[in-house]
Amino acid sequence: MYKARRRAALITINVIAAISFIFIATYLAPQIRLTDYVEYSNLFPIVVTSTVFALLLFTSITIYLTYKERIEKHVMSNGATAYISKFIERLRFCYSLDDFKLAVAEILEEQADCAVLYVDRDSNYVLYNSTSKMTTDPKILDKLAQNFTASWHEPINFFGDNLGLVEDRKKARGFFFASDEEHFYIFNRYTYLFDSEIYTKLYEEFCRFQNRSRIISSLSEISSLSNEWEQLADAQKSFLPPKMPEIKGLQLGAYFRPLINVSGDYYTVLPIDEHKTLLMLGDVSGKGLAAALVMGLVMNTVKIKENKEDLPGMIVAIDSAIKSMHLQDKYTVLFIGIVDTEKMKITYVNASMSDPIVVTRSPEGYRIKSLSSNCSIVGIIPIDLEDIKVSEQRLFSGDLIMMASDGISEVMNEDKIELGDTQLFTDTIKASASKTPEEFIKDMVDLVMSYNADTRLHDDLTMLVAKIQR
Repeated sequence: MYKARRRAALITINVIAAISFIFIATYLAPQIRLTDYVEYSNLFPIVVTSTVFALLLFTSITIYLTYKERIEKHVMSNGATAYISKFIERLRFCYSLDDFKLAVAEILEEQADCAVLYVDRDSNYVLYNSTSKMTTDPKILDKLAQNFTASWHEPINFFGDNLGLVEDRKKARGFFFASDEEHFYIFNRYTYLFDSEIYTKLYEEFCRFQNRSRIISSLSEISSLSNEWEQLADAQKSFLPPKMPEIKGLQLGAYFRPLINVSGDYYTVLPIDEHKTLLMLGDVSGKGLAAALVMGLVMNTVKIKENKEDLPGMIVAIDSAIKSMHLQDKYTVLFIGIVDTEKMKITYVNASMSDPIVVTRSPEGYRIKSLSSNCSIVGIIPIDLEDIKVSEQRLFSGDLIMMASDGISEVMNEDKIELGDTQLFTDTIKASASKTPEEFIKDMVDLVMSYNADTRLHDDLTMLVAKIQR
């Protein structure tokens, strides 16, 4: 066996080295003469002896390591141990349970005549078992479960005919590994022929396989989940206008940047007739799948509503649709307005949305008018038609209407000051009000990104901008 041969080699090399050292120190060193021997008479024997000892020690270690590697290779690749060595080598390239099963079948079962049982002890679920009586008999499975529970902590174990632990490997009829509440049993009548060093090697490789397969499985799940989220994000974007419609007397622009793939923000532009256009922007509470579902429901409700000028009826319909989903704590804030370019006004309901604004030119410069909230949040508290107030705001040629989610105004700088509370925010809006909606949006996005100081954003960014052209 490997350990015995290694010990024998070490003893042999040490004996040879010792004999060589004694021979050199006793017979050769006294024969060496130097012309200045008198001067170095006390130092010379010590130097010679030390040098010889160091050389012999280095030579012995080199020879031992060379023979140790050869012995290990010979022992591990011959006899019964060779089967386990072959399985270890195969296990290094197993990345999934299917790979593992194939390696077990082709090497341990077909070549080594072993029966194998692989069990998740936490649930007592059989991950793999050979088609032998030992590994398919329910009584044997129950006894193993009773003897070796999920809390079993000894990594390498040997069992006998009665499936109990044995200390003498010569009496063992198999062995098993316990790692992360999974037990890997190998039943074999000639277990005693396996070299003792092979068990540690096999256990370590088995643990590496577990970690490797779990990582790959997790990555596969993440990849699958990512694909699903990507598909959901694509489906969600399909609710949004693919491009702004061309409307006489009205210029439009929009910006949509979700914090994650799936957002709770939404907006739409729906022409009603030649002069009237419905504008809507909203934000669903929370993030993820539930928010995306509510967003899609709101957009669909508005789209199929026949009388789009009935803003209170629109709000009630949205409220009823959200409540019918029975999603806990899900609601939306939203702004919905109708721009009339003939009568030059905007009629709106603001359901607790961050105040949209109208930027209008005056002799003193641009002024900002807020389209303040006149309705509660939608989808979670009782709401009736009487609770919904419709407001109007007069419009002038060149006016710019800005609707934005709170991700714009609530972005913070390094001092935790929200952008919407700064004069910089107001000044940028006024300075860019004369530009087209697309140019205005670019200025606002640049402001948000620079104000955020390149740190991580914490909310979706959504804007819808309309400019009156008459």
